[in-house]
Amino acid sequence: MTLLAWLVVGAIAGFLASIITGSREGLVMMVVLGIVGAIVGGWVATDLLKIANVTGINTTSVIVAVVGALIVIFVVGSLGTRRGGYGWR
Repeated sequence: MTLLAWLVVGAIAGFLASIITGSREGLVMMVVLGIVGAIVGGWVATDLLKIANVTGINTTSVIVAVVGALIVIFVVGSLGTRRGGYGWR
């Protein structure tokens, strides 16, 4: 059930983050982006901000995952443009 929860929260977070940033990824990239964002956001929320209960499918988890996905989009986008490679545009 945990893997299913990660996929659902990841899909929701990736979808919302792609809408906020205006990027157009496919479904798989959206889920991967959301899962990585959930990991980054979960680490920031629990370790740095000391927010509890960031597990499962709930509003807090989705918000944390979206913020994490936005951080991931920003970092990957800035790395892509610095190297002159393919940015997330």
